[in-house]
Amino acid sequence: MGAVISNTAPFWQRKTLAELSWPEWEALCDGCGQCCRHKLEDADTGEVFPTRVACQLLDTHDCRCSDYDNRHAAVPDCIQLTVEKVARFDWLPASCAYRRLHEGRDLAWWHPLVSGDPETVHEAGISVRGELVNEKALGDNAALEDYVEETPWT
Repeated sequence: MGAVISNTAPFWQRKTLAELSWPEWEALCDGCGQCCRHKLEDADTGEVFPTRVACQLLDTHDCRCSDYDNRHAAVPDCIQLTVEKVARFDWLPASCAYRRLHEGRDLAWWHPLVSGDPETVHEAGISVRGELVNEKALGDNAALEDYVEETPWT
């Protein structure tokens, strides 16, 4: 017999990702900024390597998009996460709330919905705060390959 979840449990424990309302879906974003860093895929192995370069719209201190509602105008290939994409994007970091819930795990203690504090994601070292350079700050001759992290995302 499966576990019974009470109606007083948080929405992310009572609903599947597909059942979430838009505000609930958006609230799952922990503000880590990991998905807004540029990534490179090894064509031979399929491994995805994060870089130390942020999307031009990422506020690298707050780890939030500086123009979320209009981001596709400036960054047409910005990814809008959906239930289907979460299931396909194995490059999402293991810490990602969407990935965690998709895999049947609960939100971590540092997630703002659990802690009640948006700073815990930064305090726990999950966010990209202070780790990335904005792509607009790169020199004309800079290449993403020069900013690749050594360890692929798993």
